[in-house]
Amino acid sequence: MATDESTVRDEFDDAVNMTPKELERWLDTDEAKAVGDTGGNGESTGHQMGRRILELQRTKAGDLGDDDLAAMRKVTGYVHRHLAQPPKKQDVETSKWRYSLMNWGHDPLK
Repeated sequence: MATDESTVRDEFDDAVNMTPKELERWLDTDEAKAVGDTGGNGESTGHQMGRRILELQRTKAGDLGDDDLAAMRKVTGYVHRHLAQPPKKQDVETSKWRYSLMNWGHDPLK
């Protein structure tokens, strides 16, 4: 896992292939809100992280703190793990797998 700030930012930028505008629009959809584990809190972890990703995308590199870098590492790890586990017999375009990845800022069809 990357530790140097520049590498963390680069890996995050590679993993998150949705623009802030695309992600913001996606997070407002019913599909985005319907996937992921809510832990009983109403909003899924991925949907919460999508909102956090928007904050990170809008933060200047020099203003990133340790919590920001940790969140960026978490996003990169999630995207890489889930890309390695695509659905076997399902239309990817409308799959929960894709929708979950999109909540984390990555559209596998891009």
